[in-house]
This record gives sequence, structure tokens and C-alpha cells, in this order.
Amino acid sequence: MNICVTGGAGFIGSHLVDALINEGHKVMVIDNLSTGCRDFVNSKADFVEMDIRDKELVAKMAEFKPEYVFHEAAQTMVPESMKDPAFDCDVNLLGLINVLNACRSVGVKKIIMPSSAAVYGDLDTLPLTETMAGQPSSFYGLTKLTTESYLRIYHEAFGLPYICFRYANVYGPRQGNGGEGGVISIFCERLQAHKDISIFGDGEQTRDFVYVDDVVAANMAALHKPDLVGVINVSTERGTSLNKLVAQFKKIVDHEFNVHYEEARQGDIKHSLLSTKKMINELGLSATVKLDKGLTTTYEYFHNKK
Repeated sequence: MNICVTGGAGFIGSHLVDALINEGHKVMVIDNLSTGCRDFVNSKADFVEMDIRDKELVAKMAEFKPEYVFHEAAQTMVPESMKDPAFDCDVNLLGLINVLNACRSVGVKKIIMPSSAAVYGDLDTLPLTETMAGQPSSFYGLTKLTTESYLRIYHEAFGLPYICFRYANVYGPRQGNGGEGGVISIFCERLQAHKDISIFGDGEQTRDFVYVDDVVAANMAALHKPDLVGVINVSTERGTSLNKLVAQFKKIVDHEFNVHYEEARQGDIKHSLLSTKKMINELGLSATVKLDKGLTTTYEYFHNKK
């Protein structure tokens, strides 16, 4: 099949492109390289350097004629959304609308894309299920929650099917310093350079860290379920505090390091743990990569690229 991946030069997108090509699909990557890396793009993919807000997007997709679109391009940093809500909205909502209109114009069969655990905000009941009403505590979470409504209405009004994944805190090789699992990549970069690390808050905040291979597996499963529509968590349903994350790194890293605690950041969630029930029941899969193995592989990646 012809498949378009926006943000395909980025962290998750580039791993997804690799999986799609390995399965025999023809892939077009659209990425403006603002945060993505050209070297991450599989050599067998067609590459177009373009912003998702570009009005020429429709023409480019019409030329390629994708059957499916994976929309991974986004502004993913919570602090950035708090500093510049207008930019966050421009990329994550107006960019989305441009992609959706392009999908309609060229007759795409389905769009598959991420939402985020940030849509939930700081809810007291854990694990978080897809039916819970979101109370985002950041503009990033708000744009992602609004994204889900745009997808639902485009499906109801225009017949464009979708799957929207609420990713937990994704981590793994090729990750930059942004995004919701970015704490792991930041720690890896600093530790391989023999620098100390900082934690915002007391370190008891918990996250549901899911390895990038498990996220790609969920996307590939969605590709093979044409009738499945809706919002699905992609997670491990295992919470890990940042202090426990540090303890894991101390087992991996071959040198001593210090941890500095700083003031908590506005918009950050205290606890996040996503239910896996729907992922297991509707996609037929669960996360398989344990945190210790994923951290070791990720640290080795950052260590070897220095």
C-alpha cells in the first residue's frame, strides 16, 4: 500500500517508517525537519521536506495517493505549549485540519495518529481509561484533547475513519529532548557525558514509560484492523517514579552521578498510569519491552552516538 507518514523524520515516526517499509509498503515521509533528523529517514522512503500547515500538502498527497496516513508531526513539548500557546495551537490544530482536509481530498481510507496521556490531566482515579473525561493541565494536553474531537467529527460528518492513540510516555533510541518521555533521553544524554541530572519536583511523580517498539507495534496492528475506529491508550499500565527511574539508571551507568531537585514546572502532571484493557481487547496486543531492557538499549544508543 501507499502510506504517508507525517513527522516521519522524528522519533516515533522514523521507527514507524522502518516497520512499514519492512512490511513491503511504499512510504512517503513529510517532515519540515524542525525537530526531525533527515538521517533517521529510511533510504527506501520518499522524502518531502514540507510543513504540515503548507497549503501545497494537498497537491503533494494527491500526487502520491496514499491509502493510509499516519500523522505523527506535532508540537510535543508541554513547557513550550505553556510558553507559546498560539504556536502549539497552530501546529497541533491548524496543522491537523490541513492534514485532515488533504485526507478527504485524496480519498484516504483511514488516518492513524497519536493523542497523548496529557489529555487526562491530574485525575485521581488510576489507571486512566479512555472513557474518563479529560481535564488537561497544559495547552499541549488541551490541543490533543481537541484533536480527538476533530477526528470524531470528521469521521461522523465526512466519513473519514480514524484511530487515535493516547500514548503514555514513549522513550527509546532516536528520541530528542522534547516530548513526554523526553526525561529519559535527557537523562541519557547527560549521563553519557558524565554530567549530573535534574528533576523538577520531589521525584515522586510517576509516569507510564512505554518503549518505542511497543508503540510501533500498536500502529502496525491498527493498520490491519480497517473497521476499528476510536481512541485507544498505548501504555504498559506500570507506573514508575522519577526517583525509581534514577535508581534504574544507577544500575546501568558505569559511573557515579548526582541528582539535583528543582522547582516543579507549571503544567506537569503528578501521576500518570494508563489502562491497557482496550489495547489488549481491541488491538490484540500488550507492551512487551520491560523498563530495564528498554533503558539499557536506549542508554547504549546515546552512548554509542556521542
